[in-house]
Amino acid sequence: MTNKDTSALSEKDGVSQPETTSKSSAEKIKRNRRKTTSTEDFVTQIIAGNIPFLSRAITLVESTNPKHQQQANEILEACLPHANKSVRIGITGVPGVGKSTFIESFGKHLTSLGKKVAVLAVDPSSSVNKGSILGDKTRMEELVTDENAFIRPSPSGTSLGGVAQKTRESIILCEAAGFDTIIIETVGVGQSETAVHSMTDFFLLLKLAGAGDELQGIKRGIIEMADAIVINKADSGNEKNAKLAKVEFNRALHLYPAKESGWQPKVLLASALHHQGIDAIYAMIEEYMNLVKKSGYFQQKRNEQNNYWLLETINQQLKNNFYNNPKIKERLQQEVTKLENGKTTPFTAAKRLLNKNYGKQ
Repeated sequence: MTNKDTSALSEKDGVSQPETTSKSSAEKIKRNRRKTTSTEDFVTQIIAGNIPFLSRAITLVESTNPKHQQQANEILEACLPHANKSVRIGITGVPGVGKSTFIESFGKHLTSLGKKVAVLAVDPSSSVNKGSILGDKTRMEELVTDENAFIRPSPSGTSLGGVAQKTRESIILCEAAGFDTIIIETVGVGQSETAVHSMTDFFLLLKLAGAGDELQGIKRGIIEMADAIVINKADSGNEKNAKLAKVEFNRALHLYPAKESGWQPKVLLASALHHQGIDAIYAMIEEYMNLVKKSGYFQQKRNEQNNYWLLETINQQLKNNFYNNPKIKERLQQEVTKLENGKTTPFTAAKRLLNKNYGKQ
């Protein structure tokens, strides 16, 4: 019993496991990973309405990788002749007003009329991993399965007011893919809601009745930009409060000067949960579009928006170039140290950094 092969402690050979992936399959996977899709293929597939390619193109647009940005710009340029044929609708409101439920109900109404709807829902970003934390797709269960609808949640990142930096470029791609109605949902009402207004044709503000919000709505700012106010959740015994709120907001709207478009903003009631008032809201938007297209204001506003985004893009690029400059990064840390030691002021440090960037001393 001294033979180690017969010992109770000896280890027998185990049963060898079959390969789960053949060598040929593994090589094929590696080749596909290395293969990059050409700009021409992207454009062809997007124009053909290929949703996976549209999603991948938007991912390129949102990427900070320089190579991705270069290809994204090429795709955008090629798609531009096929864009600008949609109605762009911005929808905003305080958290809890029912934006996602409203958009789903509104989107389903549009697709029932034969429209193709793209929803660019801007989610708040996680402060930890910078990703979306609400997930609009999970809250629009019916619309997400509609073959004539496309929902793209994007993290808002550092964009104020919840408007993703690349949303406007995503609009162009969605239009090129054949979507004739683009809905942009924002995080909520903030000082930068002007960014939504500057990329849409119609700006819709959702409000709640009986939430103590009527007087806040009368303040100048957000209500001044609205083309319409919809009081949502006008149901379940809240109808009386909703009607009272409608009167208050109508009074508020008449305090403001007439809009350049010639349109008088309206106040409507709706219950997105019960699909009530949705058809009237769409009829109102159609009325507005007929008015501004006939007067020429529609194209005028689109031209003004293009000029605005030209300047915004320049400002963003200058900011990126400044902070990505290795010399500036080094000098910035030096100035921060001086600042912490009380040897300089923020304003003097900023001036030195800016002068350094432009070759001045």
